[in-house]
Amino acid sequence: MSERDPEITTLSFEQAIAELEQIVRRLEAGEDDLDGAISAFERGAKLRAHCEAKLQDARMKVDKIMRDAEGSLTATPAEPS
Repeated sequence: MSERDPEITTLSFEQAIAELEQIVRRLEAGEDDLDGAISAFERGAKLRAHCEAKLQDARMKVDKIMRDAEGSLTATPAEPS
């Protein structure tokens, strides 16, 4: 999903996960007709990609932090995963 939905990009990780969980429940329960299920699936895919990007950003920030020999925190370049 290379296209970015401006509304989705403004969601926090927690908001996006909550909406994704709602979509999964609706799809599992068969609450939507075929067109609605397809639309929900497409939105779910965009939400998943958004969550993955948020997690990757967080991982890169955490990877940059490490303790030196004296116990001080230092920033180092993150290694690609």
